Amino acid sequence: MAAQPTDPHASLRLAIDHIPQGIAVFDAGLRLVLSNRRYNDLLALPPDLTRLGTALFDIALFLGDRGDLGPGDPARLAIERITVLTSEPTTVTQRLGNAGQTLEFHSSRLPDGGLVISFSDVTARVRAERELERVNQTLEGRVEERTAALTRVNAELEVARAKADAANHDKTRFLAAASHDLLQPLNAARLYTSTLIEQAKSTAFAELANSIEASLTAVEDIMSALLDISRIDSGALRPAPAPVAAQDLLKKIEVEFAPMARERSISLRIVPTGATVLADRTLVGRIVQNLVSNAIKYTPVGGKVLVGVRRRGNRLRLDVVDTGIGFNRDQHRLVFAEFSRLDRGARMAQGLGLGLSIVQRLVAALNLTLELDSREGHGSRFSLYLPVAKAARPAGGAPPLPGEAAVGAMDLKVLCVDNERAILEAMEGLLTHWGCDVRTALSLRQIDRERLLEGWYPDLVLMDYHLEQTSGLDAIEWLRHNLGGHLPAALVTADRSPAVRTLAEERGIAVVTKPVKPAALRAAISGLANQSGRGAKRAT
Repeated sequence: MAAQPTDPHASLRLAIDHIPQGIAVFDAGLRLVLSNRRYNDLLALPPDLTRLGTALFDIALFLGDRGDLGPGDPARLAIERITVLTSEPTTVTQRLGNAGQTLEFHSSRLPDGGLVISFSDVTARVRAERELERVNQTLEGRVEERTAALTRVNAELEVARAKADAANHDKTRFLAAASHDLLQPLNAARLYTSTLIEQAKSTAFAELANSIEASLTAVEDIMSALLDISRIDSGALRPAPAPVAAQDLLKKIEVEFAPMARERSISLRIVPTGATVLADRTLVGRIVQNLVSNAIKYTPVGGKVLVGVRRRGNRLRLDVVDTGIGFNRDQHRLVFAEFSRLDRGARMAQGLGLGLSIVQRLVAALNLTLELDSREGHGSRFSLYLPVAKAARPAGGAPPLPGEAAVGAMDLKVLCVDNERAILEAMEGLLTHWGCDVRTALSLRQIDRERLLEGWYPDLVLMDYHLEQTSGLDAIEWLRHNLGGHLPAALVTADRSPAVRTLAEERGIAVVTKPVKPAALRAAISGLANQSGRGAKRAT
């Protein structure tokens, strides 16, 4: 049998009844043309209001009378509801249903003036939105509470930081003030030990004297390192870059470390240079000192250490190269850590491993670049990059100090002034052993009271910086005024601040830091003697 034709209207009605939204279509006179089952169920309309031709007003009046449209006159509420649905081409509204659910209505006007209304139960969605809003409000409250807590904690941290900074500055001021007193006894001990070493040569006490000297050197290195770290970390160091002849830096290294290298049978080679760098003389000098000291300490007997400068673009690279023990790349960070030393290095030399830590801090403070290349068992190269000084004369300073070629007796008259009697006695003993005619005083007042300079004109003056009544710099100026403006002088001080060194250099006064190293002292005296025209006589 042939299939019966399907009624398209019945199929459409069946399809509309399966749509989850309620749908109703009204003609231009706002009478019901079509509605689906969901429409009737959600509105819970009686059967007589779901028949075709039912007026929209009758349906709205029923809902208003039932209370679906809120409190008030049902007829007025019905008219207001119809006005809302028909006043715009499209509208979206929400209201509560008969069962307390939330219904969302979408209305659209048809071209012929009719009206299509669709709506659905959005209770779950509205509930979720309200819950989300509540959570957001709670979250905002929690954020505000957390922000207030963080603000309070930050304020407390700021107070704590301010207290820590104040304590750190107090510590730095204390160390700066105490460093003179801390290093004075050590300085006297070093001078006494130097005399003892020279007098004990070829005797049974030579080894004992050298052991005492080594112990004092270790103490000096530790104290100097701790003072340097304190000044760097507290920000007390204020770099003052100026044009500096690189040869001056290298010459000072040669004077200071040549004896140490000779003692270990290490070849220390300083490559001459005519370059001028822009650098803080004192702080960069400290970096190079630590690098060279480190290289000599960890180079086996018979090894080599090379110090020189190379041009690299618009910078100069100051290299400290050694044939020492070296280390692997994964140990690079370890060598710069405080109190950290490689096992083999710890067996070769004493110390706390502070030297390279100070180098790293100084490099950061000066905004310089330090490059490291090393291989275990093959040596190391530390390279410090320095800017080139352009069209500027090197900063003035003390004349380059000669090496220790001038060994033997010195025929010099030396005036020593220090406020510590023990240091004067030790200095007098050492200089007398070197063949100097020495006179000592605790102050300018003692010089004047005891007429120490009558009939005796010193070739040079070694002056402490911290005197009881005045500074050593002013004391030197007083002596020059009374004895002659060209009197060579060196400031012998435990004050290592750049400010003191700068003041001394401006007045043409050399600086020897305490605790005094005999080799550095002898080189300084030789340089001052050359200024006076006397020089040092070689031993015959």
